[in-house]
Amino acid sequence: MTLRFLGTTSDDGDCPTLYEIDGTDEILVQGERETDPEHLVQLRDVKPSETFVRVPRSLLTRYAPRTPAPELQPFASISHLFREFRHTAWRLETRRGYASDRRSEKWARWQAGEDIAQDPANGWRENVAVQTAAGKRFERVRLVDDPPTEGQQFLLASAPGNIAAGEDIRNLTRAQAEQLRLPAFDFWLFDSRIVARFAFDEDDTTLGVYVTEDPAEVLAACQARDAAWHHAAPTTEVAGRVRSTV
Repeated sequence: MTLRFLGTTSDDGDCPTLYEIDGTDEILVQGERETDPEHLVQLRDVKPSETFVRVPRSLLTRYAPRTPAPELQPFASISHLFREFRHTAWRLETRRGYASDRRSEKWARWQAGEDIAQDPANGWRENVAVQTAAGKRFERVRLVDDPPTEGQQFLLASAPGNIAAGEDIRNLTRAQAEQLRLPAFDFWLFDSRIVARFAFDEDDTTLGVYVTEDPAEVLAACQARDAAWHHAAPTTEVAGRVRSTV
């Protein structure tokens, strides 16, 4: 099962740390093993398989989930949020490719050498234009590998259409993302209040989203957004570098 990083209070990232075990209601805690014999003798009902670790109270205060684990929902269940959000809709894209892109007719045209940057507006871009005209913000940070994957090159090629509609799309290298300890999953963050975390299968197909307003999860998403946005580069800059190397 996949571990999902929740947060850490360690500067060097070694410990202590909290992870969620996807598909379960369990949290994995990383910390220093308890070895004090005076403490160990006071523990009760200890099974041979159990161990004990020390973590600071601040780790649990900041990152321990406070609500039950959300259930997987169809992506369509959050479609209304892209119209009803009040201030910002922010996306982190971490994958090396998306099945929805590869299955689109736009992908075939791009592979054939067609310029897809100026495609006509679709439903998504029309909504972006309406919302940004009302003073709202659509923002994304996309991770880019070195060298970029085919899927990432496609997104760089098609991004100008979304940017023209009003999105602010920026890019961050995967190495930078790892240094910043950004989450290894995609999510939308609406108004710094609602998190919709994506679930994918091994073929990059979207299975649905986990939607939550849990304060710990929202805080972690806000911190990831602030770190990523500070270091990310504009799409035009990154696309120019990619064109000069591929």
